[in-house]
Amino acid sequence: MRRIARLICLCLTLCLMLPVHVPSAEAESAAPTVRVWLRRLGLTDRADLYLDGTYTATLPSGVEMSFPKGSHVIAVVRSGEVYLFYQGMSLKAGTGVKLTRSASESTESEGIRFIEGGNFYPGDLTLTLNENGAITAVCTLSVEDYLLGVVPYEMSNSFPLEALKAQTVAARTYVLRKRSPDADYDVVDTTNDQVFRGYISGYGNAEKAVEETYGVCGFYKGKLAQCYYAASNGGQTELVESVWPGGGDYGYYAVADDPYDVENPYSVVKSVTLQKSYTNEEHDIAPYGLRNLLATVLRDELTALGFDPAPASIRVNTVSDARLSGEGKRMDTLYLTVQISGRTRQDAAVPAVDSDQEEVSLVLDGSAETAAPTPGSSPSPEVSAVPSATPSATPAPVYGPFTAIEQPFQLEIAIFPTAEKLLAMSISSNYENELWTLVETDTAYRLEARRFGHGVGMSQRGAEWMAGRYQKTYQEILAFYYPGMSLMRYDFAESALPAAPEALAATPGPAPTPTPRPTLMPVSEQPTDGQWIALVTGIDDDSSLNLRSLPDLSGDIVMRLYKNQRLLVLERCEEEGWVKVRTDAAEGYVMESYLTAE
Repeated sequence: MRRIARLICLCLTLCLMLPVHVPSAEAESAAPTVRVWLRRLGLTDRADLYLDGTYTATLPSGVEMSFPKGSHVIAVVRSGEVYLFYQGMSLKAGTGVKLTRSASESTESEGIRFIEGGNFYPGDLTLTLNENGAITAVCTLSVEDYLLGVVPYEMSNSFPLEALKAQTVAARTYVLRKRSPDADYDVVDTTNDQVFRGYISGYGNAEKAVEETYGVCGFYKGKLAQCYYAASNGGQTELVESVWPGGGDYGYYAVADDPYDVENPYSVVKSVTLQKSYTNEEHDIAPYGLRNLLATVLRDELTALGFDPAPASIRVNTVSDARLSGEGKRMDTLYLTVQISGRTRQDAAVPAVDSDQEEVSLVLDGSAETAAPTPGSSPSPEVSAVPSATPSATPAPVYGPFTAIEQPFQLEIAIFPTAEKLLAMSISSNYENELWTLVETDTAYRLEARRFGHGVGMSQRGAEWMAGRYQKTYQEILAFYYPGMSLMRYDFAESALPAAPEALAATPGPAPTPTPRPTLMPVSEQPTDGQWIALVTGIDDDSSLNLRSLPDLSGDIVMRLYKNQRLLVLERCEEEGWVKVRTDAAEGYVMESYLTAE
């Protein structure tokens, strides 16, 4: 009996020593995962993987290979298959391989870097080959970790915290709505979806915004909303169906005036100033955009009057009237009354060749001679006569003096696409929806085009102004831009926002009709000594270049510049590689390596 009792006691002791799994609140509310195609990496036939954590690769043979933290693994494509190289070993991975992050007892996240010391991607990584035989990298990670690599790039870390919180909720809702288990990935890391750059320390405001809104999403009729947002709406929000025609219930959007966007001095604006009179001296001539516009719309009339219809042959004397017309805030027609001077052009005639006096050269023993043989001299070798080639002259234009055309021109010009293209007022190449305004002073007319992006949902510049100038909370910001949307957490368990306050509720309005837009162009200001015009060229078509407040990567983002945007380069900075530039909206600093002189 004593042995049995001792045995029972021993069993009880062992049972008490066994671990017991108790589900934690954190585990119950674990953040969902998202799959991000890392398109911006531009991988081709090689990927360098710097492992900041322990990872396991399962090979086609069933063999599992573990790589410790700190490993440098190189994925290379050879003969249509992926090979992993590590410390002298070559591992055949077939047409794709998944590197799975191991469970860690550390509180630090584990992830992968694609550049030694570069941004950190906390999650699993799948490498496959696309139809062109290039590597496609898809990162699978927690939605909360994903947001750490989105928020500070979609909105500057220097923005007020409540604005960053609003951005976080919109971005979280967007990506969760986009999850598609039947696809190879959920979102792309570019502006096709949301900018995602992986994690980098130093963005404390953005991290705090993600932490303090953990799990909060926007819902409409019990389902995740489609939270669109853009840099600037120009002073009026837009409807989804106006930009992307098609089906869908988007009753939580509205067309409404946005005074916060308009008030923000950093809202994106393209502008051109038309003086009421010009002397046409060296520094007082009409901007090229205006002369280019007049050369285009007056081509037939100038030609009929005998003038050269080219921008260089037009001088603007006066702009006596400038007006806009349209419906509501949406202007579609520009009216101008101008008086100009023109000049004639005549191409100089090509000199004709006289066939009766054709120049002849003498070929003697293969060499040309111009002297005739001396009488009585030895017989000369055979001589052949060949005509010399007469160079064809290029017609040179001959211009007459500038002559004033006394009768003014009264013009009615369609803003889209004629005026915006020729005046270099296009803001984005994807949408034709800028809001044009005109400001008259004693000496000039100033045309302004506002709105950067589609204008649907939240304006990032408007949110910045609401939070900073008017001390609005992120709930109030989201209630203004998505008036029919409710905020709740992942599991619908906790409502984070009541119904929108009446003062902020927007009233639906008529939808505009969008059409394709031309390419973006830019500054109307002419360079002076030491300055030059440059184009943004060193970025992808769907990417942007940060205009910073300082000639350093730590400088705040003033605005985003886009491919082929024209800039006025003011000067080179003492900081190597940086230049100071000006757009029609702001000044700041960029790295010269991203620019090409025009």
